[in-house]
Amino acid sequence: MTQEMAQRELLQKGQQKLLKAVEQLDKILLGQHELHELVLIGILSRGHILLEGLPGVGKTALVKALGELLCLQFSRVQFTPDLLPGDITGGTILQSAPDGSRTLEFKAGPIFTNILLADEINRASPKTQSAMLEAMQERQVTCGNATYPLPDPFFVLASQNPIELEGTYPIPEAQLDRFMFKLNVTSVDVDTLTEIIATRRRGVAQKAEFSLSKEDLTECFELMEKIHLSRPVASYIARLVGAAHPGNPEEVKAVTRFVSYGPSPRAAIAMAESARAAALLNGRGAVSFEDVKRVAPAVLNHRLVLNYNAKLEKKSAAFLVEEIVKHVPCADSGLPEGLTFEKE
Repeated sequence: MTQEMAQRELLQKGQQKLLKAVEQLDKILLGQHELHELVLIGILSRGHILLEGLPGVGKTALVKALGELLCLQFSRVQFTPDLLPGDITGGTILQSAPDGSRTLEFKAGPIFTNILLADEINRASPKTQSAMLEAMQERQVTCGNATYPLPDPFFVLASQNPIELEGTYPIPEAQLDRFMFKLNVTSVDVDTLTEIIATRRRGVAQKAEFSLSKEDLTECFELMEKIHLSRPVASYIARLVGAAHPGNPEEVKAVTRFVSYGPSPRAAIAMAESARAAALLNGRGAVSFEDVKRVAPAVLNHRLVLNYNAKLEKKSAAFLVEEIVKHVPCADSGLPEGLTFEKE
């Protein structure tokens, strides 16, 4: 067996496991297939995810189901205005030894887990929200003069409610930028709602019947390292991110006049990594332009700082990102747009 054939076989095995994981999520939470695929893409990319939706649409249930599915340690923190940073990260406590001596010992908080559900994160104060900045970016917690590494892998899946905003604290841009994706969790259609009412008493979701072991997840992470991203696709990602800044380029000036500040280089890195995960989910060894288009809205829609004109003309970030993707050409330097750049 050649090396190329062996790699394709590994990709197919990885894809089959991931598709079974998505299928299992579809059985647990009905009518959210696209959301489930994007959440799994975010996990494969080792990114943090912000879920926004009305109460009762399944945000918390999705994260709990994901914890069961991935066989990872799971913790939930309900964010409230009186929550303190130490309630999340932990802190030092005074311990007495049998000989009468006393020492300060670090007691780990709920953030020392694999999957942290930060429920209604916008209800906590900015001081408490900022306690998660170091953990989300550097996968560690500093307390006093000591630094403690977080478990590997580590993901934050946060939820926020777009209504009932009285008494809430909007997440600052510096922290929003640390979320790879912002995903809108919408209500299901009538047929799906009928199925939920007819088959699930009190709306209780069924238990997971399939799970990815930690070894399976590690293998998927290793496969991510083998997904090829060509120079033309990298150029397309860079041009998309560059086009989201005000004044660049000419073909989207009608869109970017609504933008005060565009996305950071972290957005381009996130788009490249999540496009690799999208390619893996499709069983391909190389990233295509379509993979980039698929993940671009989830990567960019929370990274645009809109100006007053956008509010005046009721232009949402999601609409502006859609227009940017529509107007920025895939091909550059005369390359055909349909090219997928499969690695030989």
